[in-house]
Amino acid sequence: MPGKGITTDVSVLQDRLATVERSAAEKERQLERYAADLRETFKRERERRHELRQSYMATVRALCNAVEARDAYTGKHAERVSAYGMEIARVLRAPFADDPEVEFGFLLHDVGKVAVPDAILWKPEPLTPEERLLMERHPLVGWEILREIDFLGEAKLVVRHHHERWDGAGYPDRLAGDEIPLAARVFAVADVLDALTTLRPYRPPSPLAVAREMIAESAGTQFDPEVVAAFLEIPLERLDRIRLEVE
Repeated sequence: MPGKGITTDVSVLQDRLATVERSAAEKERQLERYAADLRETFKRERERRHELRQSYMATVRALCNAVEARDAYTGKHAERVSAYGMEIARVLRAPFADDPEVEFGFLLHDVGKVAVPDAILWKPEPLTPEERLLMERHPLVGWEILREIDFLGEAKLVVRHHHERWDGAGYPDRLAGDEIPLAARVFAVADVLDALTTLRPYRPPSPLAVAREMIAESAGTQFDPEVVAAFLEIPLERLDRIRLEVE
């Protein structure tokens, strides 16, 4: 009978539709389980990355403290320079702005001074040429200390090159201009800013405004002009606030 055949076809279609719907519902449940698993995995990975970064930072700060404990006049120097440097990097829109690797390099820049005798580090008079040569080895010593530490990455370039000059008269490799890694060029400005504005055995600190003028005058010789231009955009009030926050 024709009607019976149609009824059978409809029944078959309904069964197939029900099967498809059940299959679709099961696949949806599987996708939800996969999504939940992925969210949980991502959460665990994020927690592990956070813990790892905290561990890295603790290690870096321990090394930094070991260096500054030997130097009579640089207390908090590394932290101030790091804060100044990252502020300059943000204004410059440098690709490493807020990159923890580069921040580690800023903090560890003077780790090579562990090999410099106390008599030189603490000397209130100008260094002799021989003492100066020994002091100028500290970027290479720092590089050697950190060379095998993979997680420091670009930080090691800051350690090695933070005393290079834009005009090529720096050390240890006599790099000039764009040959110097950008992070090291940024660091150089921050380093000199802190050196000029803090008490040293051989001179009193300079006011921030005076230090800024001195840095501006050295653009194109000691410093990258573009980095100096970015530095000059930072209000004196912001620089003073950074200094006070780190003390």
